[in-house]
Amino acid sequence: MSSRLENYINGSFVAASGSGDFDVTSPVTGERVAVSPVSDAADVDAAFRAAREAFGSWRSVTPSERQRCLLALADNMEQHSEELVEAQHRNTGQPRRIIAEEEVAAGADQLRFFAGAARLLEGRGAAEYLEGHTSYVRREPLGVVAQITPWNFPLMMAVWKIGPALAAGNTIVLKPSETTPESTLVLARLAGEVFPAGVFNVVLGDGSTGQLLSENDTAAMVAITGSVRAGQAVATSAAKSVKRAHLELGGKAPAVVFADADLEKAAEMILTFGTFNAGQDCTAVTRVLVQDSVHDELVALLAAQAAKLTTGELDDAKNDYGPLNNARHFETVCNKLKNIPEHATVITGGVPAEDAAGFFVEPTIITGLHQDDELVQEETFAPVLTVQPFSSEAQAVELANGVDYALASSVWTTNQGHAMRMSRDLDFGCVWVNTHLLLVAEMPHGGFKSSGYGKDLSIYSVEEYTRVKHVMHALD
Repeated sequence: MSSRLENYINGSFVAASGSGDFDVTSPVTGERVAVSPVSDAADVDAAFRAAREAFGSWRSVTPSERQRCLLALADNMEQHSEELVEAQHRNTGQPRRIIAEEEVAAGADQLRFFAGAARLLEGRGAAEYLEGHTSYVRREPLGVVAQITPWNFPLMMAVWKIGPALAAGNTIVLKPSETTPESTLVLARLAGEVFPAGVFNVVLGDGSTGQLLSENDTAAMVAITGSVRAGQAVATSAAKSVKRAHLELGGKAPAVVFADADLEKAAEMILTFGTFNAGQDCTAVTRVLVQDSVHDELVALLAAQAAKLTTGELDDAKNDYGPLNNARHFETVCNKLKNIPEHATVITGGVPAEDAAGFFVEPTIITGLHQDDELVQEETFAPVLTVQPFSSEAQAVELANGVDYALASSVWTTNQGHAMRMSRDLDFGCVWVNTHLLLVAEMPHGGFKSSGYGKDLSIYSVEEYTRVKHVMHALD
């Protein structure tokens, strides 16, 4: 029997007052697994009211106490790993081992980083910059922040949002994606065991609910991870009331492979990083740019690696990656694959996984596309890799940078000169060399151009959730 989900407001689960609801379905089987409400303005207002009231005391909590709470939440996550994994698997169909390793264990580690960062915020030292006066800087929390998370990594994205915000002393109203709410609700319950009531609130709903969060006058910032379209809507809404926006949007990551690279290793890792989470990762390899002299060799190696991957099994332990998240996205991807330009060649894949009940797509490699083709320019968010040749380093840079996205990229070479110049010239928020997709809590994540602005992870993300105040004392 499907469960009916509830909002988490002021330390308790409460039924939404909105009359609408929708089914949450498994992308593995297409069956309903839960019923979620569409929270209305009254629900959203109640969450912001609880967060505003909690902020009055939470902002004054010492950094060491905020650290203690974040460390306790990290411990809770690990102790309830199986519950978190099952809740998320119902909504995403991701292999359970991937959720356990890449979201629960990694999320707990990231919370522990933010716990330490709570005690490391810095400002300029106090000094007499004007004779007879001492100036110093206070770094303060913003207040109540609205946060909207996506469906591709529901738990990890929630951790990336709440970790720095709570470390800085803010309170939160968060809306998870309508297709993947359950692991976030478990996280909220676990947080409620260690944080004061009202510090972390979760409201469920669809895009209309997200718009209510963005427009709410109490919110000092709106932070979203999502599509460019959703980010534009949030930025527009935030601008009306001059509130801050933090946008982590899409990507179209190139992997630039030079002829001197270890091609076998590059092919294995690129295919892994391009199909991880079914390619539903804004940093996933989507465009392979390879030096023309080794183009055919690398394509053959990529195809061989693709043949080794398994997906579409009901037993997720057998899958290297799971399904696309929902029916609408699956249909969009399938339509793109049905309309590949005639000048392109599908080397492997290009179709749904054979005999799969859910939204599974085979690993797909496409050559012969032009730079202005949609599959090169627009985010596919699927296990689909395009391969384009280049003849010179300058052309590689031109092709790599020739899209609207600027989140992540990688360079594959044994030549230090290639690596250094490409790291400088690639217009992306992250450049990996001879690897891809790997993240650490200590380093920032975020892009440029249409990929948005603001940083997740690292001390930079904590600073995003603070404001700087100048205080000057007359000495006489």
